[in-house]
Amino acid sequence: MKIIREIMGRIFATWGLIWFIVTMLLFFIPFLLFSYFLPDPKRNIRFIKMSRVWMKIYLTLVGCPLKVKGKENFKKGESYIVICNHNSFMDIPISSPAIPGGNKTIAKVELAKVPLFGLLYKTGSVLVDRKSDASRKESYIKMKETLNMGLHMCIYPEGTRNTGSEPLRPFHDGAFKLAVNSGKSIIPALIFYTRGILPSNKTFYFWPHHMEIHFLPPLEPLPDETHTQLKEKAFSLMKDYYIANNH
Repeated sequence: MKIIREIMGRIFATWGLIWFIVTMLLFFIPFLLFSYFLPDPKRNIRFIKMSRVWMKIYLTLVGCPLKVKGKENFKKGESYIVICNHNSFMDIPISSPAIPGGNKTIAKVELAKVPLFGLLYKTGSVLVDRKSDASRKESYIKMKETLNMGLHMCIYPEGTRNTGSEPLRPFHDGAFKLAVNSGKSIIPALIFYTRGILPSNKTFYFWPHHMEIHFLPPLEPLPDETHTQLKEKAFSLMKDYYIANNH
């Protein structure tokens, strides 16, 4: 059975890659015509709307339907810092379209160099070169600008995929400093079941499974609350919720 599952995982990976390329190419032309040349925030808002259609079609084709809970926690007219757990490469393409309204994700600069996909990637991202102090400072400024434009900012505070046995990796400070300094509330988000779809310990492997993303009520930075206190509160809340709901 294990050998059969390994073989089927590679077949599903081929199927998923083919449909990703096909749907991306079909998406790319209307993206260029109706989104790319607009200024932000209009460009991003239109891009996210189109991405929702793209991902709905793609996820259906590869057998990975997405269930979203907690959209009502986003108050119309407000921009939020959304923090997500990170278990898989599947997390970003589902979190961005699932967030109500326009939004950008903090993302590594390397993937922006990929032909065609790089244009889509840059449109939905604030890029950062983690090896560069100057780039990290610039990305922080751009994240504040994103929030001020009325767009949500999506951040993965674990910094990288969680490949360990703990529910969450320790959080970095960036999202919480941004919240305290900008006065913007944080919406914690928990993503479920993506780890088994694209496991980090397997090469070219894909296993269809339903997915869920749950948006929790906002955490508003309190007066005199430090970013460390806010980080610890968010971590505890997300860890407890993940353990209680990861069935």
